[in-house]
Amino acid sequence: MSYVVDFSDVSTVGLESSPVADALAGLRANEARYFSTKYGHTFVTVPAAQAPEVLAWVTERLALRDVVVSSPALEVSDLEVEGIRWAHVFYENGLAVNALWTLAEGGKRAVGLKLSDGMEVPEELGAFKFARQRSKLAGTIRGSYFVVKGDHPPPPLGAWAHPPMT
Repeated sequence: MSYVVDFSDVSTVGLESSPVADALAGLRANEARYFSTKYGHTFVTVPAAQAPEVLAWVTERLALRDVVVSSPALEVSDLEVEGIRWAHVFYENGLAVNALWTLAEGGKRAVGLKLSDGMEVPEELGAFKFARQRSKLAGTIRGSYFVVKGDHPPPPLGAWAHPPMT
């Protein structure tokens, strides 16, 4: 079942098992606000088990840097706006990963890592440097990223995903 993320009324729906559920919900809401403000797009998530192809694609992008997330994935989001595919995974430990893939040749391709307020840096991410950002919705977000090289296109949009926005 899909969940439309509301950044006005932050909810832990789908994230209840996380020890930092409130902070992770704030981080998810922060992503929803970004897509609403920048693109006018509704941010929708589904349980990770309902979109294994999205989770597998993000997991493969992380493996390019020898990162294997030890925490279970709770939710994923997959969307396309202005020629960019965005896949998000929200993990039980409070980690949020987004992979962006510009569909045009030579465009941006990267993976972003965000840590929820109150969580420790997972061992698998110890090699990354994290910058801090304040958010009204998520408290302090610590984020990092890496550029993806090579050809690793995303899977087709899932049936539950919103149609591409141009």
